[in-house]
Amino acid sequence: MVDAFHNESGLFSTAPRPVRKKFAKPPVKVACLPCRASRTRCGGQEPCSNCLAKDRKCSYLPSKRGGPRKKKQRPSLSPEEESQHDDTQYAAAEEFDEPSDMFTQIDVLSLPGAGLRHLDFPQMSPVFQSYFTDGAVPSHVPLGLLPTSEMGDAQCVVRTYGSELEILNAYYDFIHNYFPILPPRVAPPCQDRPLRYPISSSSPSAEPLMMYRPRSPLSLSISAVLALIPHPDDPHPSSPASVIQRRVYAQKFAQLASTIIETECDLDLSSTDPGQALSSQRPSVNRNKLHPNAPEDLETLLSLLILSVYEYTQRGNLLKMRFRAGQALALALDKSLHDSHIEDEFSEARRRAWWMTYYCGLQGAIVSTTPPTIVINDPQFTTPYPRFSSDAEGWSILIQAQQVLVSATQFIADLNKCFSSQSGLQYMFERMQQLDSWTNSVLAQTEILPILSHEPAFGDNQEIITAQSIRMISKIKLSSAQIKTHRFRAFSDIPLFIKRHCDLTAANHTNSNQEIVPKQSASGAGMNSVSCSCSNLNQFQRASSAEYMTPSDSSTSSDIHPYIPQYPQYPFAPGFPYSTQHSAKVCLRAAIVISHMFESLPYPEPLYETHQQAQHDRPLPRTMPSFACCLMQSSYAMFMLFYKARVAKQFSTDIQSELPGDPNDRVLEELQQGLERIIGAVSNYSRAFEALDGMRDEIQGAYRTAFPQTTI
Repeated sequence: MVDAFHNESGLFSTAPRPVRKKFAKPPVKVACLPCRASRTRCGGQEPCSNCLAKDRKCSYLPSKRGGPRKKKQRPSLSPEEESQHDDTQYAAAEEFDEPSDMFTQIDVLSLPGAGLRHLDFPQMSPVFQSYFTDGAVPSHVPLGLLPTSEMGDAQCVVRTYGSELEILNAYYDFIHNYFPILPPRVAPPCQDRPLRYPISSSSPSAEPLMMYRPRSPLSLSISAVLALIPHPDDPHPSSPASVIQRRVYAQKFAQLASTIIETECDLDLSSTDPGQALSSQRPSVNRNKLHPNAPEDLETLLSLLILSVYEYTQRGNLLKMRFRAGQALALALDKSLHDSHIEDEFSEARRRAWWMTYYCGLQGAIVSTTPPTIVINDPQFTTPYPRFSSDAEGWSILIQAQQVLVSATQFIADLNKCFSSQSGLQYMFERMQQLDSWTNSVLAQTEILPILSHEPAFGDNQEIITAQSIRMISKIKLSSAQIKTHRFRAFSDIPLFIKRHCDLTAANHTNSNQEIVPKQSASGAGMNSVSCSCSNLNQFQRASSAEYMTPSDSSTSSDIHPYIPQYPQYPFAPGFPYSTQHSAKVCLRAAIVISHMFESLPYPEPLYETHQQAQHDRPLPRTMPSFACCLMQSSYAMFMLFYKARVAKQFSTDIQSELPGDPNDRVLEELQQGLERIIGAVSNYSRAFEALDGMRDEIQGAYRTAFPQTTI
């Protein structure tokens, strides 16, 4: 379908034409706080038309934005240098009729941990405190900062359960399809029966009351995730009172699980006789197994895996996410789960425990863009993969996809270093080809019909859905790896990408030893100058193109930039093994695939009583989105491609742009639909996980800027 959007000349059809005029009415210098929060254009009146239409309080605070831009002072150049500099300047950003804040909104989508909302910060800014004087309290207000008067006396209902068996049943209903850490069911599914006692919201920070306290660290950590899912009897699940009560209970369950984990990992003699503590046996676990086919000594490890995802998706804490995954890895290695070949009733449980620990360890490196703490292909990791009865290769594909994605993440960091040091680029180009080939090879495996490993047995119906879900997650990860591999090359011909991301236009090509000061974008001013993974390219100096040429490279610039031929080439461009058109196509296909796969992931379908099923007017939230960073990668690529298509459309001729079936229009339409699918997916996740509210808001804000006439 995507291939239909490309013509013979390249990705987008273009030809020069007169540049459009700027919008007739410039934006106001100071917008009201509600319009700034919703990223809508403000009229500047008091009250403004938007607030009047929506019957909300309109208030203003002084803004540092707006007004005349301060131009960067350039060093004086000699006449010869000035002439050379003018010849190599990219087209000015002002030539394109795009919103001025568009790239500011797109930039942040590619950052590590982009959009995550952190719930553990200590206090609220006075700016936001004054904004909430009208009583409209967002769900992400930190715990303990919301006055009791704002909560009212509403009655909330939080999803908790009254037994270990009911918690285990809910695990299969809500978690297993996306995060299969336990073996298949051994009992038929039963009705989902969360406890139905109301909770007063008059004191949001009070100690939560528990009708039943789970006994195992695993059942406690499962309960922490389940508590975030709206209760079927909650009449207002999106209200601030309900959101905060769910947060309180989830955090309490997580803290209780952590306490038991610390106790079970402690050695009795460590405080009295440390020398003997290391040689003594670990204390035995004295409780019943949560799952009959999973030994109780694995429950601590599995609890850490769930808490790792909880810290990422609910608390927005990347450090704790990696810490919990590291604890799980240490326990798994201590139990020799990485080299387990014992065949008994616990074999599948041990295999899933190890490979999900391996998966979570690499996931921490992916979301934080840091080197993995383990060697991804360590020959000591010999434990066989788990098995789905309906898909013999499902687990193998998932682990390979995770390996590809962490390798692509490391490729970005290494490419950045090579550009900064101006060395090793040829090696990086070869790595790009190898990584692309590896990704395509694993993607081809995902398209092969699954092979039955054995005849389906009791309880395998859900495992079929889980296996299908795992394949979709694998495709999401592989497509995200493609975007990471190709995104710099795909967008290296966009002037604003070079200007704002890499600042290559400011490089002094006459002095290779001179250090160039990088630009500070508006989005990076408060983030310690963090930008995209290629932000240090500002230090890359111009050199002879022949230095980085490969035998397969074309000798003409039109082969590399067929649709914007007036842009000059920088020395890294000819060395890339792929043209900008090819990489843009790869990013386009990958981003669209990600949006389709997220939309296709199954929704939880617990067994409810008839009257409860009628209350659900929309699907229940999916859980365990440990790969939510792929949402951001997909949206980043689609917004960049949207900008690229808009530029191509602006430079096409009037007659060509008015022809029926304009490929640029079809690309824009497909990108818009893909972004809407992504927003739908992250909105579904954010119904349960508060940290993902920020992801949803970032993508929606950029979407409203790109498509101001569309409501979503």
